[in-house]
Amino acid sequence: MSPKQPPAFPTGFLWGGATAANQIEGAFLDDGRGLANVDLCPSGDARMDVIRGRNTPLALQDNWFYPSHEAISFYKQAEADIELLAGMGFRCFRFSIAWTRIFPTGTDSTPSQEGLAFYDRIVDRCLEYGMTPLVTISHFDCPVALIKEIGGWGSRSMIEHYTRLCSALFQHFKGRVRHWLTFNEINMILHAPFLGAGVIIEDESLATSTIYQAAHHQLVASALATKLAHEVDEENQVGCMFAAGSAYPYSCRPTDVWAAREVDRDSYFFVDIQARGAYPQWAINKLSAENALPEFAPGDVELLAKYTVDFISFSYYNSRTVAGPDSDAVVAKGNLMKTAKNPYLEYSQWGWPIDPLGFRITLCDVYERYQMPVFVVENGLGMRDELAEDGEIHDHERIKYLADHIGAMRDAITIDGVEVMGYTSWAPIDCVSAGSGQMSKRYGYIYVDLDDALEGSGARKPKDSYYWYKKVIASQGSDLSIP
Repeated sequence: MSPKQPPAFPTGFLWGGATAANQIEGAFLDDGRGLANVDLCPSGDARMDVIRGRNTPLALQDNWFYPSHEAISFYKQAEADIELLAGMGFRCFRFSIAWTRIFPTGTDSTPSQEGLAFYDRIVDRCLEYGMTPLVTISHFDCPVALIKEIGGWGSRSMIEHYTRLCSALFQHFKGRVRHWLTFNEINMILHAPFLGAGVIIEDESLATSTIYQAAHHQLVASALATKLAHEVDEENQVGCMFAAGSAYPYSCRPTDVWAAREVDRDSYFFVDIQARGAYPQWAINKLSAENALPEFAPGDVELLAKYTVDFISFSYYNSRTVAGPDSDAVVAKGNLMKTAKNPYLEYSQWGWPIDPLGFRITLCDVYERYQMPVFVVENGLGMRDELAEDGEIHDHERIKYLADHIGAMRDAITIDGVEVMGYTSWAPIDCVSAGSGQMSKRYGYIYVDLDDALEGSGARKPKDSYYWYKKVIASQGSDLSIP
């Protein structure tokens, strides 16, 4: 008797969309919210230096514009926005908690009731519409007070402050939220240490050791969060989250192949620890040779080994192409992570390669490496959207991108046997771009009438992709036809 072929997308598959507090909420000091690292990240030429922890002032600058301060005002109209998401048939909504809405300074003894009440509104609205809340505890979010006082995640004391936040959230939302992510794109600390961990690089000669020490503190904190979540509610599921995208060698030249392998290892380093429970030996050897091996406290090894995650989640926007030393490869622009130009791929308006087969490759690589359920929690195309003469937004390019990528995910499930829990595309409603700080780099199914200066009515309007994704969800992914 031959085994039955499973359906393309199993019953209970979590279709939806993903957002981040600092990119949608606005109201950055309302109801007692404290200042966070993301509030200090301006748009414009200074943005990259700030998020990389170079030339990063810890105070607002009069001549800089900070788009996260207003964003799309989700804080004031969350219920209406969630109703629009429900109109697509969402079964899952991924959002993040703004740490400083709960603990404004990070050291507060009790959580803010105003902050908890706001997230109650979101969770209750999701449950009302039958949407599973998927909550990211820290999405590029660190209280500025803790950066000033102890240096952000460079200090081990951050673990205590973070787990206080986790405990408050697990207790408050017990029974209502059961899917949690500890850190968003944890591997981005390697490329944007201030954005990812509130870390400022004061001495370039110590940059590697500073970053990996901060990463170690986050990894320990993630293990402790997993422990706490299971203690509070045994039905809680905790996932890690990293920025994925398998690396291709620029050529079959061995130095290119090895360079691509090293890029993949750097990305998987974090997941190796969160899913397998230990530092890989290559990382121990490499960091030791560079005098950058993190300092472990007694019990860290046992803690990491015992409290591994329940599933692995990741973002996928594109694959990466990597060239070794002395290569003639052209460097592609537009991404925090350096990549060579792949001549076999088309590129987005912001210079990102478009590679749906790379999505399938990445799904297979992750699943075959860890043999754990995977959850795609970000995937989408940033592009400029314009109102057509008929007053509508015809985002055909986005629909094609999504159709090709969802089709590749379907192949990974049905042909390759990858166990995928769900798919929450980025971002269902237009928001401020984390990388560029722009509104014009739009991902949403729902258009928001704001420009890069955040001027406009703020009105919401469904795009063509809104109705297309609604059809995809209603058909359980079987209808990916493009109008």
